Amino acid sequence: MRLVQFTAGDGKVAVGRVDEGQGTLTVLTGTPGTYHLAQDAIAAGRPLADLVAERAGREKADYAAVVADGRLLAPLLHPDPAHLLVTGTGLTHLGSASARAAMHQGTAKGEEDLTDSMKMFRWGLEGGKPRPGRAGIQPEWFYKGDGGIVASPGHPLAMPDFSLDGGEEPEIVGLYVIGPDSTPFRLGFALGNEFSDHVTERQNYLYLAHSKLRPCSFGPELLLGELPGHVAGRSRILRAGKVLWEAEFVSGEDNMSHSIANLEHHHFKYPQFRRPGDAHCHFFGTATLSFAAGIKAVPGDVFEIEAEGFGLPLANPLAVADEAAQRPIRPL
Repeated sequence: MRLVQFTAGDGKVAVGRVDEGQGTLTVLTGTPGTYHLAQDAIAAGRPLADLVAERAGREKADYAAVVADGRLLAPLLHPDPAHLLVTGTGLTHLGSASARAAMHQGTAKGEEDLTDSMKMFRWGLEGGKPRPGRAGIQPEWFYKGDGGIVASPGHPLAMPDFSLDGGEEPEIVGLYVIGPDSTPFRLGFALGNEFSDHVTERQNYLYLAHSKLRPCSFGPELLLGELPGHVAGRSRILRAGKVLWEAEFVSGEDNMSHSIANLEHHHFKYPQFRRPGDAHCHFFGTATLSFAAGIKAVPGDVFEIEAEGFGLPLANPLAVADEAAQRPIRPL
């Protein structure tokens, strides 16, 4: 089962269940967003899918028209964007190290000279999939921002004008809402474009935190239930309507050095990430980057990410945000 959020004709947020193969969305009644739907499911102690089935009304929306009108929204939003936290993990996939090495133009050869990235990747291979109920090795972790950085599907990813690069990162994201007793509840999974400044990161790995403070996008569809063990998709860049670059990306635990449970544990082990009422979008990492292949995206290029089982592709054009209006710091 897959859900989307979109702006209805009256300007309000609506939730639609994707009608497979019909080109329509079944609009849910009494549901002003997936965040509220999740909160209702938590309060009732019922699975999210049960509430979706119960609230499926007779109203239908033309899916293609919603897309064409630019009315798709990210599949999870928070009424206060500051309470949607966007984070992620890296070096989590079996090809992560080679992609990172290509981006950083090689790694040291000797065992004693392994880079920090290669050490962390090896730790993940050795301890990233512990037995159920146990914590494994913690992954690389980063913070991207809050709900204010989330671009809706189809809308531009606007990198700051001081950026040195803007490149896609095709990933799977987990979407969560924190219950009133501080329990994290996972709604499901979606496609994501984590989007980073790889030139800044390549200058010095200690710039990784800077490189991640960029917009992102995820969706357009929310896949309820568990993540398949093997996810195979395509990541591409379109320039003037033609494919400039394209490659396969894979995800799911069959292709990862960490289990989803281990990545979730090491994010939500921190009390500040279990604040009741908050929502979280957590990126699980990738091993496929156009930047590692020597591609430089330019404004107007379109990033497109798709994978079987996730419905419509996630597409976003690249743009540049004008930061010239930044205000100087004024002492008080």
